[in-house]
Amino acid sequence: MGTIIERVDVAHGGWRARHSALRLAVNAATTCLERAGRSPDDLDLLVNAGIYRDRNLGEPAFAAMIQEDIGAHPEDPHTDAHGTFSFDVANGTCGVLTGLQIVDGFLRSRTIHYALVVASDADPGHGMSEDFPFSAAGGAVLCSWTGSRYGLGRVHWANADDDLGGAFRATVGHLDDRNVLRVDRSEWMDARYAAAAASAVTACLKNASLQLGDVDRIVAAPARPQFRAELAQRLGLPESRITIAADHRMHTAALVAGLDGGSHHVPAGTRTLIVAAGAGVTAGAALYEEPPAPGTPTPS
Repeated sequence: MGTIIERVDVAHGGWRARHSALRLAVNAATTCLERAGRSPDDLDLLVNAGIYRDRNLGEPAFAAMIQEDIGAHPEDPHTDAHGTFSFDVANGTCGVLTGLQIVDGFLRSRTIHYALVVASDADPGHGMSEDFPFSAAGGAVLCSWTGSRYGLGRVHWANADDDLGGAFRATVGHLDDRNVLRVDRSEWMDARYAAAAASAVTACLKNASLQLGDVDRIVAAPARPQFRAELAQRLGLPESRITIAADHRMHTAALVAGLDGGSHHVPAGTRTLIVAAGAGVTAGAALYEEPPAPGTPTPS
């Protein structure tokens, strides 16, 4: 029994959305629900894992704004009535994996039926950032529960020393009467991320009594080619075995794009190793076994 991914979708920033993480998140979430044949009111839980948002907004919770804009029970909760619970998770490129872990806990306890993990980033715009390095993009992952053997396994976390300091650092400071975002990345960031990711992968496979050869595909974030090269070297694999988002400048939505980028048509039984690494230095890894398509009989 486990959490299954019903649908993944990605939204890219056009001229109207290039400075609006909210619009990107709403676009991705709405498309994901529509293509999955679900209503926004079906959602019991919405977790937002995006980081860089409109006007460097800190409050209110961005998830609540997304919930309102997609129309998922935007009114005040009613006693003994169905509603949608929403909140933010801030864990950088590990945010979507963190969100999936949280959703799995809610689904496993049977307190919810459907959950959506959303992530988006955009240049805050209007002089509110310096050399913003990430693409304007959003992603959404719709999750539910299955009584069969398929789904998401335990998420394993690992850390790597950041003894040189500041592998990745993002700060917001006051400049010329506005809050300005600055992002700094060190030249050793990818190596530190890969070290943590390799440790998480080792722990994950050991717990499942599997080898890398038992895994059908590996999906990783961040979508940086150098990170993929470093991780492949540490795992003793060709880089081609590791899938990353085609847009190498994606940030929190990179893992969503790597998982499929829209259709999520993967053969039943496919075993995917999901890996994410980010500032901290922290990394997580989990196995996911693809269920059969809806309507297909599944073994218990």
